[in-house]
Amino acid sequence: MRAVRTARRMDAARGALSAAALALVGLLGACGGGGGGGGAALPLAAPAALAPGDDPIVPSSSVQGQCAAPRGGIDPDTGAAFPDQPGSATTEKRWLRAWIDETYLWYAEIPSTLVAGEYATPLAYFNVLKTPLSTPSGRPKDRFHFTADTAQYRGLSQGGVLIGYGLELAFLSAAPPRDIRVAFTEPGSPAAQAAFDRGLKLVEIDGIDVVAGADVAALNAALSPTRVGETHSFKLQAPDGSLRSVSLAAAAVTRTSVQNVKTIATDSGPVGYMLFNDHTAGAEAQLVAAIYQFKAASVSDLVIDMRYNGGGFLDIASELAYMVATPAATRGTVFEALRFNSKNPFRITAAQATVPFHATARGFSVSAGLPLPQLGLSRVIVLAGPDTCSASESVVNGLRGVGIAVDLIGGGTCGKPYGFYPQDNCGTTYFAIQFQGVNQQGFGDYGDGFVPTCAVADDFGHALGDTAESRLAAALTLRSTGACPAAPQARGGGALGKAEATETPYLIRSPLRENRIISRP
Repeated sequence: MRAVRTARRMDAARGALSAAALALVGLLGACGGGGGGGGAALPLAAPAALAPGDDPIVPSSSVQGQCAAPRGGIDPDTGAAFPDQPGSATTEKRWLRAWIDETYLWYAEIPSTLVAGEYATPLAYFNVLKTPLSTPSGRPKDRFHFTADTAQYRGLSQGGVLIGYGLELAFLSAAPPRDIRVAFTEPGSPAAQAAFDRGLKLVEIDGIDVVAGADVAALNAALSPTRVGETHSFKLQAPDGSLRSVSLAAAAVTRTSVQNVKTIATDSGPVGYMLFNDHTAGAEAQLVAAIYQFKAASVSDLVIDMRYNGGGFLDIASELAYMVATPAATRGTVFEALRFNSKNPFRITAAQATVPFHATARGFSVSAGLPLPQLGLSRVIVLAGPDTCSASESVVNGLRGVGIAVDLIGGGTCGKPYGFYPQDNCGTTYFAIQFQGVNQQGFGDYGDGFVPTCAVADDFGHALGDTAESRLAAALTLRSTGACPAAPQARGGGALGKAEATETPYLIRSPLRENRIISRP
């Protein structure tokens, strides 16, 4: 479970993987993006302008791995010793400036007034090495620049393992009077075993008032446990007003990316439903199993609940899109084409910059090359909201690009048509936007997110997958009648909640889960 921060979510601060003070402090990092195109290698552009007195930009390879605190031991990714050599914070910052200049999508928009010596740490320097420009709506163009501890990143992206309670919270109001609800739990987790059902409201943590309490440090410490066995007490309020107290001990929780796979009987045929929360490596096997289950049930339509899916591996998104769509739509077409900056920093050919609809497993958690099942649908309904981000939006854009109708039910999506190659240096993995993704039709300009077909508030009064839950009910109504239902009275308001209306995500989570990540060619 993520620590609490401001209700506005602070688009410009989706940063470093660390706890954020409740209703006071945002995450430390931010990230980047930009235009340009892939294709054959292009001549290098002139070095970026520098502030007077700053060090000249050198090739990043000449200062890579020169660390203030070199790592010892074996790199589990390579099986060889870590490449770190003795260096300093200054050499780490020189590598950052060079790497950004070479690979950042909007490298030409980096302010020329930044002086490395004015920033105490490489992380502080990295946080400002991004474009200051805005989207058409006025949101920061680059609100995704961030960093993570390399070991933590590896654990989450490969195994989906985190220390915590297996509890995901929705912050309906993070400023006093706070309203913090259970969004969902991971199967078998401490929270699930303690019946932390969706919609329960947090009233107290370790005796501290959650609604109006001022001891945010203690609240954050309890919400973000750092070791297995760490125990904290919670008082919860049910929708009927009843209270109960529960103690939770943190554990190493493996995320189950695909949950609630079910078939809903309707008068016009069976409809498949699944909750899909993360494009992690383990999701590959879970998605394949779900699609086989839907094929066996001969579903005529599919509802994919991605309202809380922040993204992950782009190849997983491509596999899912292939398994949903028709053979004719996916044969020989582009799922997503990657556009890099004018320097073509990774020397990627046009073919390498094209992600097809994968017809076989990529080997994340299913044997590489195994043929994938295909439902052959011409339409799909996606439950979405401001927490639907990056690779999840690629599923929508990629399917629409080949003529598959995609209806969105809920709120507007986060707006991240960008991605990156994660880059480790000295034990920190840096994420700076290096490409923009476009579909078969060349469309990828959704920096302000996708607008829903039917605007429907998130409903914390029903379990996810319950046909009475507002968004799923609206999806079934749209499917059967072709029209959006009248706004349901979710949370007593009837319209989108404040967070959704301001395109502010509910979930306070690591930016590692709001990504479009691809492997290097």
